[in-house]
This record gives sequence, C-alpha cells and structure tokens, in this order.
Amino acid sequence: MTKLMLISAAALALAGLAAAQNASDYPPSSDAGSCFARVLIPETTEVVTEQVLATPERAEITVIPAVYETYTQEVMVREAATSFTVIPTEYVTKTEQILEAPERMETVVIPAEFETYTEKVLIRPAYTTWKPGAGLYGVNVMAAKADSDSALSTGELLCRVEVPAQYDEVTRTRLVHQERTETKVIPAKYRTLKKDVVQTPARIVEEAVPAVYETITLQKLVSPAREQTTVIPATYRTVEKRVVTGGGSVEWREVLCDTNASPAKIVEVQKALTAKGYKVPADGDFGPATYRAMEAYQRANGLPVGYLTVATVASLGASAD
Repeated sequence: MTKLMLISAAALALAGLAAAQNASDYPPSSDAGSCFARVLIPETTEVVTEQVLATPERAEITVIPAVYETYTQEVMVREAATSFTVIPTEYVTKTEQILEAPERMETVVIPAEFETYTEKVLIRPAYTTWKPGAGLYGVNVMAAKADSDSALSTGELLCRVEVPAQYDEVTRTRLVHQERTETKVIPAKYRTLKKDVVQTPARIVEEAVPAVYETITLQKLVSPAREQTTVIPATYRTVEKRVVTGGGSVEWREVLCDTNASPAKIVEVQKALTAKGYKVPADGDFGPATYRAMEAYQRANGLPVGYLTVATVASLGASAD
C-alpha cells in the first residue's frame, strides 16, 4: 500500500480504536480469516418542506382622494363694440404714349468701298549661266585619277544651268463701290408713360363687433378626501430543507485486506471499477489510482468510504471470496 493510503488507513484506524476503547466495542464474532474495520457510514438525508413567514400581518392606510364634479360656464371676455375701418383709396395704372421726337428725313453719305488684292511682279527674268559642278561620274573620272597629267586632272568642273525668273508679291487696292448718298425716313419716337388714376376714393366703414365669450371648466367638491384602513394578512412561503435521517457514524464493517485478498482478487476489483467508468490499471496492486477510483465510486453510491469493504465489492459485482 502507498504512503497516502497508509496515512488514511491509520487515521481511520486510530479514530476507530478510540471509539472502540471509549465504547468498549469490538467487531462481531465471525469466521477465521475475516477482517473488520471501523468505517465512516455516509449520512442519509431527506428533503422536508415547511412554511416560513415571508411577511407579517400589517395594517395599510389608504388615502381616498376627494371627488370633484366638473362643469362648464360661459364667461364674457370682451364686450360688444363698434369698429371703424378705413378703406384706402384704390388706384388703377393707365399707360399713355407721349411724342418725344417727330418723324423726319435724313440724308446719309455712304462712303466708297475698296478691296485689297495681291499681285506677282517680275523682278528678274529667267537666264542661263555656268556654275561649278560637284564632281564627275564615269570612266573619265577613273582616267583622271590614273593620269595626273591628263586634261581632266585640273579639278575644275563647270555646268550650264538655267536660273528661273524671280517674282515679288505686292498688295494693291481697287475701288468696288463709289461714294453715294441715301435719304432715310426716321420714324417718330414715343415714350410710354404710366400714371395711377383714382378708381375708388378712400372711405370709412363702420362695423358692429359682437361680445366675445369663453367657455371655462370648473370643479366643485362632491366628497372630501378620507382615510381607509386595510388589514394585509401575513404571507408564507414554502421552503425545502435537507434533514439528516441516519449515518454519519463510524461502524465495524467487513473489509478485504492483505490477509483475505489475493492480487487476483484486486485485479477483479480493478476490472469492475474500469467497467463502471473509472480508469484503473488491472495490475493487482492496490495503488493510489485504485484507491481514488474506489473512494469516488463509494461516495457516488452512498457506500462507507475509506476501505475496500465487502459491501463495496458486492456493489461492484465482484465476488467477496
């Protein structure tokens, strides 16, 4: 067994021994080879309900407001009177044509019209002349290069060319229309004049203005305000409490130990724990992993915790012998 298991077992054993010495209690008589240990019996509980006072009885005073009755009444806000309205003069706009300048005859001088044109003028006629050439082509040139004493080796070359005539462009002016006179009729000139003419003269209109009334809303007291006392009964709520019904004590239980359990039996228990969903190595050694799995299984199933009891083995479906 590991150190953790030894410490837990020793603590439970000391607690069991102290209880046994105090109560002079011993395991029940049994066959040889049986082992017993004092183990903690888990508490059993049940849920009970009871009524708890939520709010005590109290008296509540309610103020009942006064009751009013609404009615309407007409009140004169302005007396009857006579109003005088001044109707202003009404004008109409009329237009009138006024002669500013009479019709007249006017003679106009229309100046002569000219146009501009260009013309080419001969400055120098065409002629022919001699001009130096740029070079010779053909056999004569090759002979000239071979015989420096020949007539063609002088290096002079003249060509007869024609020089074209030379013109200059001049601008000239010529008459298109001669100066003349025209007589025109200048029509009379009028100006439009707008003026306002009285259509309806100003006047005073007398009108009777009736009195003005306004409907107002009034209230009158029907019943005055008063107080009313109401008794509010107490209220209760149902609560659930978990009550311990048993367990919580240390008792003698038959257990498996090195005396009455072989490694094969431990392997059987380990396989049973694995089948219940706890990962335990099936090696026949009751190590920390096996101990933790056993204790978790015992707590989950309301079994005595701390020792591999015969009841735990039976609950796992393994044989106790």
